[in-house]
Order: sequence, then structure tokens, then C-alpha cells
Amino acid sequence: MQPVLEVYASDDFALWPVARSEAFGYLALHGEMTTPEIGTAVRRIAECNDIDPDPRADDDRPARPPDPVGSFLHGLLTFERPFAAGGLRVMDSTTGVVFLPGCCNGLEDWRDWHTLLHGSGPVSFGHDPDPTAELSGNTVRLTVDTARDDSPVIEITAAELRPLLDRVERDLAGFLRPAADWAVRNVADRSASVTAALARAVGMPVPGTTRFDL
Repeated sequence: MQPVLEVYASDDFALWPVARSEAFGYLALHGEMTTPEIGTAVRRIAECNDIDPDPRADDDRPARPPDPVGSFLHGLLTFERPFAAGGLRVMDSTTGVVFLPGCCNGLEDWRDWHTLLHGSGPVSFGHDPDPTAELSGNTVRLTVDTARDDSPVIEITAAELRPLLDRVERDLAGFLRPAADWAVRNVADRSASVTAALARAVGMPVPGTTRFDL
């Protein structure tokens, strides 16, 4: 189980170094990412929030700053709850089945997986495909696409899910630590704000704190 971001090709991006990526894919977040991979993650999360303030929608965010980096980061830094397209990827090493987040699912809501352990009913993770997880007895059943009658599934026990989610939390904390250093090197005048916004975007506390600013 890995926290992943949806990423797209970035050949024309020039605000900071990024990793070359396919037309569409998933980037796993963890503590051993390269500097270009961290740059790609920051780019993608910023893109997900690159929306102009709209006063007609009771949007009281300030106007974009004029500089290119500040303008690009504006949504990420001004939305109270930034969106990060992605979620948790689960891979069954025995069968080869892969459970992926669907469209419009956000990594910031990864803690919804914990509700499965309380038996609160099925949890959906986007659409196209329509991945769903449900607890039945002591078994967590992950359906890759509920829109298909023949959808592949992954089954794990509730006891197995807990350490997997603990690993996800460690991976996200691991990503945020070098991301904070990346921010100091690449967006020094906004480094603290960028680090805090990234933490909100992945549902984690700011590195070095124990408080969730969500």
C-alpha cells in the first residue's frame, strides 16, 4: 500500500527541476524520493489547486501575485484544504491485482481508510474506475471497479490493514521532511507556507510538529 499522486507529462514546466513523466501515471510519495521527483510532486499538487479566486462564489482569497512562482503556487497556499489528486495504491504481489484511486479522489482524505476498521460501511475512492473497499467480518475486500461484474478484487484481513496504513503514514511523513528542505532551496521566501500547505494536502502534520493543521 502506497500513497500516490496522479501525474502527467511535464516537458514544458520550467519553474524548478522536475522528473520526466509519462502522459499519465502515478508517483509514489516516500522518504527516498529524488529532488526532481519532489519537484514533480510539488508541481502536481500546485496544479490541482491552480484556480483563480472567484468572488461570485464567496471566495475571499486574495488576488494572485504577479511573479510566476507566486502565481503558480497561489491556490496551494490560499486554499484552506488543498486537493491532491490521487490516493492509496494497493498491490497484491501474489495475484498481480492493483487497486488504484479513481478520478476526483484526493490523497488528503487517505485517513478515510481507517473508517473501514470500524465497520462503517463501504468506502468509495473516486470513479472511472470505481474502486470501493468494504469490511465483511474480519476481511477487507477491495474491489478494483464496482462498475464491472468481473472486477478483480484484493482481500486482506483487518489486522493486515492496520500496519499497511501505518506504513502509508510513515511514507507521507518521509516525503514531507525532504519536501521541507526542497522548499527552502527552491522557494525560499515561501518555504514555510509551502511546507504547511503540502502537509495539509496530504493529510499530515507539518514536519517537526504533532498538530494537524487541517
